Amino acid sequence: MSTPEQLPRLLALVPYLLKRPGIAFATAAADFGVSEERLRKDLNLLWLCGLPGHYPGDLIEIDFEGDTITLSDPQGVDRPLRLTVDEALALVVALRTLAETPGLADPEPVLRALAKVEEAAGAAAAPADRVAVALEGGGSVLPVVRDALERKKVLRLLYWTAGRDETTEREVDPVRLVVVDGQSYLEAWCRRAEGVRIFHLGRVQELQVLDEDAAPPEGLPSRDLSQGLFQPTDGDTVVTFALEPGAAWVSDFYPCDTVDDLGDGRQVVTLRTRGTAWIRRLALSLGASGRVLEPPELAAQVREDARVALSAYSSR
Repeated sequence: MSTPEQLPRLLALVPYLLKRPGIAFATAAADFGVSEERLRKDLNLLWLCGLPGHYPGDLIEIDFEGDTITLSDPQGVDRPLRLTVDEALALVVALRTLAETPGLADPEPVLRALAKVEEAAGAAAAPADRVAVALEGGGSVLPVVRDALERKKVLRLLYWTAGRDETTEREVDPVRLVVVDGQSYLEAWCRRAEGVRIFHLGRVQELQVLDEDAAPPEGLPSRDLSQGLFQPTDGDTVVTFALEPGAAWVSDFYPCDTVDDLGDGRQVVTLRTRGTAWIRRLALSLGASGRVLEPPELAAQVREDARVALSAYSSR
């Protein structure tokens, strides 16, 4: 079954393989961000592509030897894909933002890639000079975090944790600043939790740069955010919500596993959480616009929360 990403990948594979005869399956799959099984399916499809006539001499020729690939006859499909103006602009802006992000281990590869894209795009990339990138999350906090990262200093935070609805004071050793979906986060070694934590800058209520050099433990694994900031774990609770049109914002504001559109603005969504206290508060705030369907014990807790809340308004 084809996917929207398959055709661009197939077109890019031909010039890629032409320049790399004898490349290993594993290397090619990693470069394209797909599994080896997916790559083999793509190559089997490419094998059937070519010029009209569809005789053996008209088809793209690919040789497999052991775990290597060699493409010997591209049948004219040998030019790499070109970026559109919008794609070039988006890429230039993203690379400039990444290059200026504090905590980036080595900005040189990013700067080299930026220079190549700008050169290739030419005048098409000129409008990027008029684009200002605003990172959401802690407008006054962000400059202080940048300063602590650049000077490698410890930060003291007064931080609100949404899941537990509590504010705590923490001292952290900054590691890097990350941007996910336009939101700014600080990855740091939290001395209170004795572990790596990610702090949303929009939830930092107060912060101070201490006159102490940051010293996160050596060899800390950097969290892989390639699959998103919020990643499932075995300990998550999967919650199913039924949402009326007035609560459709929930699926836009919170990361959801699934969103089923029932029509007329109604939705059934599932999301994951490690704590349910904030889910119970959310359900109460939605009123008749939102209802917890699963798990049943959580739905029962919400009903009890609502009963207790309503009892406070009963006549005496």
